[in-house]
Parts: sequence; C-alpha cells; structure tokens
Amino acid sequence: MVRPAAAASKGARARAPHSGGATLDDVEALCAEAAEELGLAIDFRQTNSEGELITWVQECRGRGASGIVINPAGYTTTSIGLMDALLAVGLPIVEVHITNIHRREEFRQHSYVSKAATGVIAGLGTGGYALALRALAGILAARGDEEEEDEAP
Repeated sequence: MVRPAAAASKGARARAPHSGGATLDDVEALCAEAAEELGLAIDFRQTNSEGELITWVQECRGRGASGIVINPAGYTTTSIGLMDALLAVGLPIVEVHITNIHRREEFRQHSYVSKAATGVIAGLGTGGYALALRALAGILAARGDEEEEDEAP
C-alpha cells in the first residue's frame, strides 16, 4: 500500500534568492521523484496564506496523509496558529528550510514549528526536501514495524 505524505511549502516564490535558482516547479518535481522512489504518494502544495496553510494541515488526517513535510518559510518565526495545528494533527512532521536558519538573522533562528516537528532539516538547499521525504519514509516504516509488533498475538 502506498503511504501518502503531505508536503506543504509556504511562500516559496518562483525564484527565491536563497533557492540556488530552483523554481517552485523544480522543488515539486524533486519531491515527486523522491516520493516515487520511496513508495510515497505526495500532495505538494504552496500558499502565501497562513490561514490556508493551517487549513491544509488540519485536513491532512481526513485526506489520509501519514505525515507532513513542511517548509513554513516566514511563518516559522511568527505562526503560533500553525504550530498549534501541527501539534493537533498527530502525524510525524519534518520541517525543512532551504537555508540554515541558525546562520541567519537572530529573529529567524527561532521556530515555532520545531515544537511540533519530529525532525528538522536546514541549510541543505532544495535537496533538503528529498532528505525530509526519506526521513519521513523511515519514520513511517519504523511506526509500521511497531504497529505490526503490537498486533502480533
């Protein structure tokens, strides 16, 4: 069975200055390729609206998502609502940042999303998305093994 993963990317402009020239379409293609290799279905979305992003997170369970890969971009440091939605959804979450947020301005070094994240990948460029999907696949596989052990007689 294919295990779906939801990937949400907030505010990734067509050519963000720190994306190494990659477009949003490039990132989506990279995620689709990585997901296919890992046996994951993917729902790749991008929005500049905080409310829409929160709604997508809240809908993940109903859409059958097994986990979330998210680049919260500017909402990393500002959105308590996004943090609350991620905490409430009860799915494994991998937070991705194209840049190393810890090498940037001090105000960018705090992440509300990290409070909800299972893991964080930062500073590895757009390739961080593929690494995040690989990490999510590993988390899901480990959980599947645990569920099978729990169901054994």
